[in-house]
Amino acid sequence: MSGDWELTKEAFEELLSWLDGDRDRAGRRYETVRLGLIKMFTGRGCAAAEDLADETINRVARKLPEVRATYVGSPEKYFYGVAKMLYHEHRRRTEKLVPLPDNLPGRAGDDRHDELTYVCLESCIQKLPPDQRELLRRYHQETANPAAQRKMLAARLGITRNALNVRVFRIVSRLEACVKKCVRRGGGRN
Repeated sequence: MSGDWELTKEAFEELLSWLDGDRDRAGRRYETVRLGLIKMFTGRGCAAAEDLADETINRVARKLPEVRATYVGSPEKYFYGVAKMLYHEHRRRTEKLVPLPDNLPGRAGDDRHDELTYVCLESCIQKLPPDQRELLRRYHQETANPAAQRKMLAARLGITRNALNVRVFRIVSRLEACVKKCVRRGGGRN
């Protein structure tokens, strides 16, 4: 999300000292901020809430040397301001068409049928809750090692790989049914 920048020990220490001069209080405030960010992203339907919370923290830490001297107000408010911008970026990225398996109806065949299926697929995807769209995107994203990527995805969600596969299968099954219904109606309301 943020290129090659990584949170170093020094940057993390500076972030903690910005939150509070007392190390223990700073640690508690950090945990409170992180949990609050996760809750915020989860409440907005983001499947990758923890990743987005961590990305928010990284962005704040990266900007802190520039902002610290002039920023007035609670550090927590700054975190949430950055999180809000990141959420909007995330939505723009995830609202694009989700790559899906090739076995959806009408993926091959005559051009008119393919075009209608594509329109229906796009419509049905938009009807999915944002967290389900994000889950499909992450599950089907191209990677050198899909098994490892899906294992990490399951771990982030706190579920087993099998439970992840079942969850995705159910979403895809509902999506297939929606597309079939839409195609039967000629792309009309499904």
